[in-house]
Amino acid sequence: MGIAVNELPPLTIVTLRVGIAAVALWTLAILLGLRPPNSSKIWFSFLGMGLLNNVIPFMLIVWGQTQIASGLASILNAATPIFTVVVAGMLLPDERPTPLKLLGVVIGFVGVVIMIGLPALGGEGKLLAQLAIVAATISYAFAGVYGRRFKTLGVSPLITAAGQVTASTLVLLPMALFIDGPLEVEAVQIDTWLAISGLAIISTAVAYVLYFKILELAGATNLLLVTLLVPVSAVLLGSMFLNESLGLIHFLGMTLIALGLSAIDGRLWHRLKLLKTE
Repeated sequence: MGIAVNELPPLTIVTLRVGIAAVALWTLAILLGLRPPNSSKIWFSFLGMGLLNNVIPFMLIVWGQTQIASGLASILNAATPIFTVVVAGMLLPDERPTPLKLLGVVIGFVGVVIMIGLPALGGEGKLLAQLAIVAATISYAFAGVYGRRFKTLGVSPLITAAGQVTASTLVLLPMALFIDGPLEVEAVQIDTWLAISGLAIISTAVAYVLYFKILELAGATNLLLVTLLVPVSAVLLGSMFLNESLGLIHFLGMTLIALGLSAIDGRLWHRLKLLKTE
């Protein structure tokens, strides 16, 4: 992503990301003998999912990150599970929040704040930009709840992922052309194309197929807990490949995140409770 940002405008990158992902997913679907749905209801659902899960949050995050520090943006984005617990609890009867689940989300969020660093909370940016990132996380929360409908509609995770990024591309393309202007393809370096292709195929196409499969099996709240793990993977990868040092504060943050996730899952705590009663 960093390579592409140095050469292309953010909105163009986002459009290429979902556009290439759409081509890859439909190619795979056709090879597997799957066909696009012919129901207008399903395509309107794809559009709704694309708006909630791609267009709205991507636009808000791209703008917000130009105004505030990346550490603060990461912390605000990690609030996604909190909003998901609230939204899912209000709209989905089978995902009502429990006190243990709410406690787990708060503990995990504190762990993220500790890992990224308390200085990131120092208000290094404008309030409107911070609210934009928060609005993006709320959009992700509603997307997780909205996406549950595709199981009821009988649409497979692969077709759902393909439909979502296709709808997103159709919305973003005219916006990118209007705001960023036409792309000069011949001027883009091969490294940039490789970076965008990797982002589109691995971080978008494959990721969204997994997203909808997990959503189908585990529900919106459990799906979006992954945002608590993003800082953990970033810190560990930085330590492994960039020789960045791991401090006690990082291990404390990871411990709190693990504790929070176990509380949200609930099974370990339930077993401990049973052991105490024996």
